[in-house]
Amino acid sequence: MRLLIADRFPERALVELSHLGLEVVYRPELTSEELPRELEGVTILVVRGLEVSRLAIEAARDLDLIVRAGAGVSSIDVRAASSRGIYVSCCPAKNAIAVAELTFALLLALDRRIPDAVAGLRAGRWEKDEFARAEGLHGKHLGIVGLGAVGREVLTRARAFGLVPHAYSRALTPHRAYEAGVGYASSLEQLASRSQILSLHLPLVPATRAIVSREVLEALPDRAILLNTAAAELVDNEALAEIAPRKGLRLGLDVFEGEPATRSGRFRSPLLDLPTAYGTPHIGQSTDQAQAALADETVRIVRAFLVEGNVPNVVNVCAASPARFQLVVRHLDRIGVLANVLGVIKRHGINVEEVSNTVFDGAQASAAKVRLAGRPSEACLAEIRAFDEVLHVDCVALPNRA
Repeated sequence: MRLLIADRFPERALVELSHLGLEVVYRPELTSEELPRELEGVTILVVRGLEVSRLAIEAARDLDLIVRAGAGVSSIDVRAASSRGIYVSCCPAKNAIAVAELTFALLLALDRRIPDAVAGLRAGRWEKDEFARAEGLHGKHLGIVGLGAVGREVLTRARAFGLVPHAYSRALTPHRAYEAGVGYASSLEQLASRSQILSLHLPLVPATRAIVSREVLEALPDRAILLNTAAAELVDNEALAEIAPRKGLRLGLDVFEGEPATRSGRFRSPLLDLPTAYGTPHIGQSTDQAQAALADETVRIVRAFLVEGNVPNVVNVCAASPARFQLVVRHLDRIGVLANVLGVIKRHGINVEEVSNTVFDGAQASAAKVRLAGRPSEACLAEIRAFDEVLHVDCVALPNRA
């Protein structure tokens, strides 16, 4: 079985994967355009930031599993993978501490204008009067957009800095906010209006695209700080470019629209032309600690897939099965019994959604659970009961499905 790693990966984790009996192909230099040509015979694909397009997935006839060694799967065409029965998994929360640390690095840099002060010193200028002017963070109101793994790590650090935390999330209720010790905002506009610092920690999905709208940006106080270490597309960037200079907004950005596909090269963003904007080249999760945690989680996912047939953190399996009925067949543990049962179900035109089989001690008898899209007729059940190896058959309607 061949596993292709198409991004940088720690040597230790490569060795662990090879010990699972896999043929490990390490090609960190691959581009998204080259990927489709390299997937022949590949069963498992591991990527970090590399885009996995529909074209790549359709070219990968042997592919069973795609693992993104990071949080979220926005760089993978999950719909295309689902249509071909390919599992897609990721490593949530493993980079949360690293991203939270960079969030505060950008915040402190903006408040103290550290990059500008360093540039002045390197140019031979001692500008103490200029850079001694800083507002400080203690007592300021911090709005956290999204209380997932990263948002919670930011909240922990906010308390250490003496910030007053508020939060907005679609899943957040006043009671949950009270339990978490944060101020509750019923809307993103309300959160922005009370935040001297607004920090974004949402996944990029259709519902969150441009969620930081013109109205949200206008609601921010003058000279507020906006931090984005999540996804550039969360923000209406055209509105941001217009509003930021007018309101004197200070920007700390790790993500940008139109980021280069390569790890090095030329890049310009109009936002970085603003004197009040600082940026880093999408390095939020790029600490040694985070990379080790992501690699360990990737190995765990691959091992579980190979050994147990399970895929931890899978993102494209139905949360609720479309099955409406469950057929329970107790049978002798002999060759062909399940094949015969499934053959009868097929002849009667019923789609099988899920199948599981449990073997009892002694390996003489088993119980199969076959989840079906429709109710089998009495004639269908009679055919199944007629097999000598079948001990008993029950058909039950699944709760809230029939």
